[in-house]
Amino acid sequence: MRWLKDSALERLREAADAPDLEGTRYRLVGKLGQGGMGGVFRVEDPMLGRDVALKVMNTADGREEVAARLLQEARVIARLEHPGIIPVHDAGILADGRPYYTMKLVQGKRLDEHIQDVTGLSDRLRIFLRICDAVAFAHAHGVLHRDLKPENVMVGPFGEVLVMDWGLSKLLNKAGFGASQPPGPSLADKTLPPGTGSGNVLGTPGYMSPEQASGDGMLDPRADIYSLGAMLECLLGGAEPVPRPLSAIRKKAMAQEREGRYSSVPELAADVAHLVDGLPVTAYPESPFMRAWRWIARNRTWILLLLAYMITRAVLIFFRPR
Repeated sequence: MRWLKDSALERLREAADAPDLEGTRYRLVGKLGQGGMGGVFRVEDPMLGRDVALKVMNTADGREEVAARLLQEARVIARLEHPGIIPVHDAGILADGRPYYTMKLVQGKRLDEHIQDVTGLSDRLRIFLRICDAVAFAHAHGVLHRDLKPENVMVGPFGEVLVMDWGLSKLLNKAGFGASQPPGPSLADKTLPPGTGSGNVLGTPGYMSPEQASGDGMLDPRADIYSLGAMLECLLGGAEPVPRPLSAIRKKAMAQEREGRYSSVPELAADVAHLVDGLPVTAYPESPFMRAWRWIARNRTWILLLLAYMITRAVLIFFRPR
């Protein structure tokens, strides 16, 4: 009996996972990548004359909870209409019974790859603020991401920043998911797959909060804030020397106890924006000397002009003919 090589098995697995697009309007172009719940493929939409990304559940994961989570991801993203969240175009069921959805095809790099070419600290922080803006929008609509990390953020060729992979998202409430709810399974927590409830550890080690790692089902926006702090730490790696206030911001966002963290993403973003603008931050109380020095640094142009004027006047007075 001859055993198949690993490479041959992998090719067979990929062929089995490739979507059967019969009965849809899409044409397969190629595979883009592999996610936690399924593969992502590049497909052509001949009706609109464009390529889109299609996410479909793996054949090996033909479980009801995985299918439900994939559909939940599509519905959550479809309702989070924000420039920093990738838009969903379509959803359905393939001929083999697997659910799928199509979304905008993002050209660019993952954040962990893109950041290697960004050396300026302020430029890195501005990218972080764009991420915070998208996450804050999701929180305002009752959605936790629960898997924020550089690999789940894409930066496009024109600088657009997109938060992706909402497969582990959790609904805090039905805000924004009420009257317009389409026919089909409810998105309320009581009907979510078992993997989204309490007692299950979902997320990425190093980025998920302690309460998330412990399986605590009572999560709130501070869980995502911890993940944002971990992302900030990653963004600072290899950058120019980090100011102490920025280090204090990161530590507050990643406090072990959730009560010690920022209470909201806008609060975290405000501190980072103040730092970029040269203003004091709440996470780093300043002494009177530091406040005076900051005032001098912010007004140094006027101070130098005043000093130059005073020196000029002194010279003129000193050398004035008597």
